[in-house]
Amino acid sequence: MENQKITLGFSPCPNDTFIFDAMVHYKIDTEGLEFEVFMGDVEELNQKAFRSELDITKLSYHAFAHLINDYQLLNSGSAIGQNCGPLLISKRPQLNARNSEIQVAIPGKYTTANFLLSLAYPEITNKVELIFSDIEQAVIDGNVDAGLIIHENRFTYQDKGLIKIKDLGEFWEEIFSAPIPLGGIVVKRSIEPELQQKIDRVLKRSVQFAFENPESSSDYVSQNAQEMKLEVAKQHIELYVNDYSVDLGKKGREAVEILVNKAVDLKIIPSITNDIFVENRI
Repeated sequence: MENQKITLGFSPCPNDTFIFDAMVHYKIDTEGLEFEVFMGDVEELNQKAFRSELDITKLSYHAFAHLINDYQLLNSGSAIGQNCGPLLISKRPQLNARNSEIQVAIPGKYTTANFLLSLAYPEITNKVELIFSDIEQAVIDGNVDAGLIIHENRFTYQDKGLIKIKDLGEFWEEIFSAPIPLGGIVVKRSIEPELQQKIDRVLKRSVQFAFENPESSSDYVSQNAQEMKLEVAKQHIELYVNDYSVDLGKKGREAVEILVNKAVDLKIIPSITNDIFVENRI
């Protein structure tokens, strides 16, 4: 039987390369699947999903809420957890985040970070979109009043003299008493259910392999982490890859449903009629 070629998108961030290393380098049984990989920034991946360019992709949960009619969520690969949310930072300790005139750099309109910022501070409407890795410097240079940081920047902002104004992950957890769903791995609805479930099995196998063989992905992680320090890359993986990455489970699914339902309540998206999740037959 001829192998099936699937397009796959994820970011070069350590949590993604750690998770996907085993499947894209065929260290596990991929059940005949072959992967054509595209790497991009989280918002670039979101935009590609809006254009329906990838069969499987990492996606911000905010973007996923808009795309539920086109994609379903796989049970493995998600970044969900506690104490891992985006941070609103500034170089001005007394910054009033309720001031509607301040300008804030965000890592993308459809990022979960921006969704959380809108929940916590609906007054903030003056936003400028930047690649996440450029936000700290924009704040330092005074080009913006504050920045919304994600990924490894939460480990580096203090070293650059920046100050945390609000932890939006803590904000979410206090309101909803649930882990914060940041990003997940989705598959096109147009792909037949049997193939969706095969992809889900292979992805779970890849995550499990990564946990069982943590050094196996180190070269792949480091070559894509650019100038990130090894210790920061390890912290990044520890923060964003956990049991929810192996399988969403009941609590993870509930967290995703809370976010989607909140988006409906706020009229960001229409009511949901399709199943959110790929049927879990693993």
